[in-house]
Amino acid sequence: MNPQAVQLNETLSRVAPVVHDMLSRLGLGMYFPKVGILNQSAEAKKQATTFNATIGIATEGKTPMHLGMIQETLSAYAPSDLYPYAPPEGKPELRGVWREKMLSENPSLAGKTFGKPIVTNALTHGLSIVADLFADEGDAVIMPEKNWENYELTFGVRRGANIVTFPLYNEDGLFNSEGLLASVLAQKERGKAIVVLNFPNNPTGYTPTAREADDILSAVKAGAEAGVKTVVVTDDAYFGLFFEDSLRESLFGRLIGLHPNVLPVKVDGATKEEFVWGFRVGFITFGCESPEANEALEQKTLGIIRGTVSSCSHPSQTFVLKALQHPDFEKQRDEKVAILKARANRTKQVLDAGKYDDAWDYYPFNSGYFMCLKLKTVKAESLRRHALEKFGVGTIALGDTDLRVAFSCLEEGDIEKLFELLYQGVKELEQA
Repeated sequence: MNPQAVQLNETLSRVAPVVHDMLSRLGLGMYFPKVGILNQSAEAKKQATTFNATIGIATEGKTPMHLGMIQETLSAYAPSDLYPYAPPEGKPELRGVWREKMLSENPSLAGKTFGKPIVTNALTHGLSIVADLFADEGDAVIMPEKNWENYELTFGVRRGANIVTFPLYNEDGLFNSEGLLASVLAQKERGKAIVVLNFPNNPTGYTPTAREADDILSAVKAGAEAGVKTVVVTDDAYFGLFFEDSLRESLFGRLIGLHPNVLPVKVDGATKEEFVWGFRVGFITFGCESPEANEALEQKTLGIIRGTVSSCSHPSQTFVLKALQHPDFEKQRDEKVAILKARANRTKQVLDAGKYDDAWDYYPFNSGYFMCLKLKTVKAESLRRHALEKFGVGTIALGDTDLRVAFSCLEEGDIEKLFELLYQGVKELEQA
């Protein structure tokens, strides 16, 4: 094992031994090269006042070399904020601004110790870093059965982890914290679990209430008290898109310090929060109570970034940073959230009218981009295909009964028409 990895592991063993035990074999072996090309380039950037022949880019006239036709379309930005490689950890200014944003939007973070966000290539990249650091073959990755299919690829296929699911809702239509606890306690023999909490949920658009959040935290704590070392990942992809009486902040803050056997990891990003899906800018933040432990995990994270994508898009980071610093940022974002809220409310209004009750129920939703129908008489895949081929209506089939509808991409005035067509499709399939 590389001596730098050994040093990081020794640090974790000393200041956060439980976190050390949570690491996968890959996580134990990971480190960020301190004496390699990047470190030598960083030293030269500070001290090479005559000539700096370390940079792996081309320069011209003391600025990054670039094509004029590209710069013409980006003339509002300095070439130095676009063309050079961004640091593996991301632009320092962006990391600082995002941390301040987290603090302002999550009151439970006040007074807590947590790391500085590291820039990732959006949410999937952040989740894959979690998988690489903590998931070994056979480890349990626990999540509700209503989940994003990419988790299977990220944790299951890539790392060989065992995906363990429990029903998202209990019989009262609330988050099934009892199912979460049972799934964690089932890992007592192995002594380790990874829990993924995704709110607002994809595919159902559900976020727990404050009371349900208390129950979730109690379940995580009870599992930790039973001896299960638990990495809890808050996948906050749709953070901020809260439309009704639900939790308005990430559970990340309240998970910090919950129990020594709990390691919170926050994965979030500008992708959905700022409506910049193609920019691919995300963040990963560690919630150890030890600053040294956070630093060690961040160094291992940088090793993964260095060994995979090297660094994330510099232009995208610049665009997001400038947006976050703009005086109209919150006003413009709130305007878009209000549009999505109106679409969600219209969806619920149409579904609550009772016109379609013989065809489907719907799962509780109060946030995010999506909602899910629970079909009563036809298969979801059959309806998906029928609606697509006959009416040109696209939806997502999930299992036998569930059909996901993204109200986020429907104009408010089109929502009723969509459900009319789906209902017509159900009736036609019933008669076939």
